[in-house]
Amino acid sequence: MLKHIVALSGAVLLSGCATSQATQEETRQYRTESIQAVKSSEYNLSNQISNLQLSIDNQNDYIESLEGQLVIMSNRVDNLAKQNARVLLAPKQEEKQPKPKAPVSNGDLVVLGSIETVKFEQINQTFEARIDTGAATSSLNAINIQEFERNGNTWVKFNLSTDKAEDAEPTWIEAPLIRYAKVRQSNTNKTHRRAVIELWINLGDVREKAQFTLADRSHMTHPVLLGREFIKDIALVDVSKEFIQTEKQQ
Repeated sequence: MLKHIVALSGAVLLSGCATSQATQEETRQYRTESIQAVKSSEYNLSNQISNLQLSIDNQNDYIESLEGQLVIMSNRVDNLAKQNARVLLAPKQEEKQPKPKAPVSNGDLVVLGSIETVKFEQINQTFEARIDTGAATSSLNAINIQEFERNGNTWVKFNLSTDKAEDAEPTWIEAPLIRYAKVRQSNTNKTHRRAVIELWINLGDVREKAQFTLADRSHMTHPVLLGREFIKDIALVDVSKEFIQTEKQQ
């Protein structure tokens, strides 16, 4: 009987020792796993903190770059403001002045150059004209002169174009016939019968109705000639200059 009791006690003791060892092993494994989990969490947290710090650094660099650009733009705005202020405060004489008018004399007669630009109101075109004090009447280039009747009056139609190109569009003018004039050429004693018309012209600030004899001036340098009848009581001529009252055609 005693032997059975002793054997039973030994088995119980052995069973208790085995259970304690298993529990200790489980405890150690749990601690190990817990420590690994904590270390993994710390590692992940450290990486997140590093990434966040890197993002903050990048944003700080970008902000510094924007601040630098803002300083540059501010300086440019200041420079532009200073330039505009100088322009606004610049003296008036630095501005482009219009072409001064020719001096006047002898009862406010304008001074014309030997060549001026005239504009014909009827066709709204400009031509260069020679100012000739040696010619009594003014003359106008006229090609293909045609007479016709309108409302019982005699009119003339002619081409004023100075473009010699074959495909050039003609510039036609129609005007009432005023009279016929006999004109003698300077190099001959023969006289020619020419039609005379009236047209409104502009020469600088001068606007006058002028009478023109019609002649083929296509071989001449200038299609328009202004003679003494137009010049008298209006202008003086400075033959040493050109385009005093008008601009040269380009």
